[in-house]
Amino acid sequence: MFENLSLIALQQYWWIIVSVLGSLLVFLLFVQGGQTMLSSLSRDSSEKTMLVNSIGRKWDLTFTTLVTFGGAFFASFPLFYSTSFGGAYWVWMVILFAFIIQAVSYEYRTKANNFLGQGTYEAFLFLNGLLATILLGAAVSTFFTGSQFLVDKMNLVTLDSGKMPIISSWQTPFHGLEAVWTLEHLAFLQNIALGLAVFFLARVNANLYFINNINDSQIEKRSRRILRTNTILFLVFFLFWVIRLMFLDGFAVNPETKEVFMESNKYLNNLLQMPLVLVLFLLGVVSVLFGIFKGLFTTAKNGIWFSGLGTVLTVLALFFLAGFNNTAFYPSTFDLQSSLTIENSSSSHYTLTAMSYVSLLVPIVLAYIWYAWRSMDKKKIDRNEVESDPHLY
Repeated sequence: MFENLSLIALQQYWWIIVSVLGSLLVFLLFVQGGQTMLSSLSRDSSEKTMLVNSIGRKWDLTFTTLVTFGGAFFASFPLFYSTSFGGAYWVWMVILFAFIIQAVSYEYRTKANNFLGQGTYEAFLFLNGLLATILLGAAVSTFFTGSQFLVDKMNLVTLDSGKMPIISSWQTPFHGLEAVWTLEHLAFLQNIALGLAVFFLARVNANLYFINNINDSQIEKRSRRILRTNTILFLVFFLFWVIRLMFLDGFAVNPETKEVFMESNKYLNNLLQMPLVLVLFLLGVVSVLFGIFKGLFTTAKNGIWFSGLGTVLTVLALFFLAGFNNTAFYPSTFDLQSSLTIENSSSSHYTLTAMSYVSLLVPIVLAYIWYAWRSMDKKKIDRNEVESDPHLY
């Protein structure tokens, strides 16, 4: 079946797979968002324990999706993996560190005689929620604003004494962290805006999740109140990022020569030239807003499902804007022709074919996750449960 597909069809198929995983990851960051509100939503230890255990039952899904996302990128588009993870390694190391301290915190927060104390581990959870969301959002924004790297495939066959036999080389000493502090070409503003939009979206989804998952009137009341502030801040940063994106010069690819060039309003053009993506984007945004509306102006508790679905659809549309319609999904501002596309950065036809058969297991895995999620959430968390259960985060 898959072996009969052309190479470009397989490349597009795997960009869709990677995009789906990335979209699910952004939705699952509600765990990180919840971690940043433990103190503001609780008034005593029982309430804080309810919050921690509500999101603690899902934290491993976020981490697993992050690892799967990275693994899928590595296998399907190895040149991106080697360029970004090998060049922008500081930003990825910080993200990895943030997830390590998250895992340690959930494991040891309530262990008897832990010498750091619960407060330290809760501070670690807050740090994970802050760093993971902002840095992942900024990293995705570089798909549109570009990074400073050079790709020279001749290095693999040119073994001069003064040159390392590597394909990609990063051109700044900050190795990825420049995405959130370098003011060059105002890319910093664009990147940090998406980072903060992801941060506040994660908090919005966390508020809606707590409303749905915790049976406590006081936590529900505070979640609905804080939801308003998080929604306003999310909309400010997201609208700034999207509106500015529509008027940015984008990194286009000549379909005949494969030459990368700058095109005015490239991402607006992509939206208009790919109507299905435009519909996907609009449906996603409307769904997020509808979920927020249910949380703010009704007594309904299912807003998380509308907002969650909208998050996935919106991020999916953004990935499609970055990779399809003759667009460089990982552009280089140092050397335009080093920019990566789904065509020049992918694995071979044989590798993509073999992996495509493995990808048929994805629906089974998703079905299992859905079943496990429903099983864990069958009974809502309440004060009696956390006060009687000896196995708590």
